[in-house]
Amino acid sequence: MPPAALFAHQHLLGIEQLSAAEIEHMLDLAEGYVALNRHAHKKSDVLKGRSLILLFFETSTRTRTSFELAGKRLGADTINISVQMSAIKKGETLIDTAMTLNAMHPDVLAVRHPEAGAVNLLARHVNCAVINAGDGSHEHPTQALLDALTIRRRRGPIAGLTVAICGDILHSRVARSNMLLLKKLGARVRLIAPPTLLPTAVETFGVEVFHDMRKGLAGVDIIMMLRLQQERMAGTFVPSQREYFHFYGLDEEKLALAKPDALIMHPGPMNRGVEIDSVVADDITRSVILDQVELGVAVRQACLEVLARNLPALDHNR
Repeated sequence: MPPAALFAHQHLLGIEQLSAAEIEHMLDLAEGYVALNRHAHKKSDVLKGRSLILLFFETSTRTRTSFELAGKRLGADTINISVQMSAIKKGETLIDTAMTLNAMHPDVLAVRHPEAGAVNLLARHVNCAVINAGDGSHEHPTQALLDALTIRRRRGPIAGLTVAICGDILHSRVARSNMLLLKKLGARVRLIAPPTLLPTAVETFGVEVFHDMRKGLAGVDIIMMLRLQQERMAGTFVPSQREYFHFYGLDEEKLALAKPDALIMHPGPMNRGVEIDSVVADDITRSVILDQVELGVAVRQACLEVLARNLPALDHNR
């Protein structure tokens, strides 16, 4: 089978559009980049002659930096657009921005936007490949992929594992993408949160729901903690951060209810003492939080490669 047939999409807009086979193909491809990134010479020419534009309407450290590193290590001309300095701040619409960028003929756009669906809208107005780097509370596909790679490298096949996603599920695009991906790969997914931080009709997601963290963590293989996203909250969702930590913060006492070798994950940035205790977060025998950061570059390299396969061939004679 030709490589392009293993991932036939023009864009990477969400996990929902992907098959289990496509997910596994990207994870397998990322494994090779993990090894490359640990060498002194980290460069390849997979994207030589291609241009990658990073368009972030929200601040980001991990995602933006890892996309930039991924593009540069693959040989792409990588351009950062500062939204704070751009015409968008002067009233330009998202579609105007898309059409302006499209006129410059980029090959790949990696876009983060605070509104759900905005990246999909932009993708309909450009000819290049688009990667969703997070849109509102909708999806964050590359985060779910790097989380899956982190689990797979430590635990082997994901099928049959029990994964608890804990915290602010309502506002989390990471939770949504992980729910979709983990279920596609055969994991059993639990959501643990107060009722105020769960989406409506959560029972239709095909997951188990717990409001008691101690019950929800019993016997789980993986614990994914989520940040309280205060910036997306209009109103009071929790009584106080102190009370939230008492009931839903991961500490040694609650961790003891999971399997003895359960892994601890967090997409970052962490609110220490709010959703996770520092002792737990820094436990090198259980925490894979820094593994997630490292593997993020490799996963984004794999995503860029599979999308580049479906771009028009470069004309080297021009």
